[in-house]
Amino acid sequence: MTTPIRIVALISGGGRTVLNLQQAIEVDGLPAKIITVIATRETLPGVQRARDAGLSVQVPDTDDYDASLERLVEGAAPDVICLCGYLRLLRLRPEWRGRVLNIHPALLPRHGGQGMFGQHVHHAVLDAGDRFSGCTVHFVDEQYDHGPVLLQRACPVHEDDTVDTLAARVFQEECQALPRAVSLLAEGRVRLDAGRVEILPTSAGAMMPHQRVQE
Repeated sequence: MTTPIRIVALISGGGRTVLNLQQAIEVDGLPAKIITVIATRETLPGVQRARDAGLSVQVPDTDDYDASLERLVEGAAPDVICLCGYLRLLRLRPEWRGRVLNIHPALLPRHGGQGMFGQHVHHAVLDAGDRFSGCTVHFVDEQYDHGPVLLQRACPVHEDDTVDTLAARVFQEECQALPRAVSLLAEGRVRLDAGRVEILPTSAGAMMPHQRVQE
């Protein structure tokens, strides 16, 4: 039996990614538990949505944001930190390395970096004339939308796509990608070695992610 993975989720917007993850836990049996949601500010739409879903939500002290965020994360004792539409550059503590995941609405390394979020990403895809888009789940490092890729899911870009229609199609892939990434971690099937990700076979046995992830 797989031990549920403990997650802290960070948000900066509407919280759809967190709610999708919680649905995967409740409906699909994803072996995980969202210990708390940390929001960049109290007035975000995602704060009330997460609370309505029965999730704990906390907001860092704005006077010393990074230190307050770190205290909240450490207090929750997570196995994994998930950036679920989190728009700030995370100050990555050494002990968090290999334990922080981000999901980005494009096929990195295309259309990533500072300022590339939400509709900005989908505008860039359409302006570039790309035939495919999708999403990327990757381990976080000290740069925006950078770090070893865990998995990607692709979808076509249609000639008549708008930003909104493309965004909706990409989000459907996101709804599959992040729960799958969490499942792989919970099963102990992810090894991070020298900046490269290896997916281990099921027979490797279930271990907590910090026991399996290596630099």
